[in-house]
Amino acid sequence: MQLRFDSGHTRSDSVALQLWRRTSLSRCPLHPKGGCGFARHGSYARVDPPGTRIARWYCRQGHCTFSLLPDHLAARFPGTLAQLEEVVAVVEASPSREAAADVLRPDDVSLTTALRWIGRRVPRVRITLITLLSLLSDLFSGTAPRVDAFRRLLGAESALVALQAIAASHRADLPYCSDRPPSCTRRSH
Repeated sequence: MQLRFDSGHTRSDSVALQLWRRTSLSRCPLHPKGGCGFARHGSYARVDPPGTRIARWYCRQGHCTFSLLPDHLAARFPGTLAQLEEVVAVVEASPSREAAADVLRPDDVSLTTALRWIGRRVPRVRITLITLLSLLSDLFSGTAPRVDAFRRLLGAESALVALQAIAASHRADLPYCSDRPPSCTRRSH
């Protein structure tokens, strides 16, 4: 399970400072009272940004690992939230997904592969925006579930990065879908 890590650092700072070595998770999210064999479980590398590592822990009783994912990184996708958001922004500004695919992944893959790549990203971001519109309707009243609309409203270069902090207090209220064991699919703060 990936947990939000409000590092307060940019992606280059996270790598330069090797933040994964200094992070800590004081208690098990599944067993706050302890006794479950919760312990540090090393780290794993992220391909993008280069040099990034993510610290993780293991709950022996829950058979589940937990990683502290810095705010600027996208969960379950390579790269940063800003990069993920930019894919959706290009799709929204393009006359078709095919045209967006030509811009986003011009020569390295087939059109079919590029469309699949886009198709994995766009729905996740849109669902996130729609969910936030519902949860925070007083804050985002009248906003369209589009990246450009959220960027304008928030006055942010990256809406998803800005929304991390705004939505943090609502994480426990959000549904979580996974093919992991039920003990590993509960949200925690």
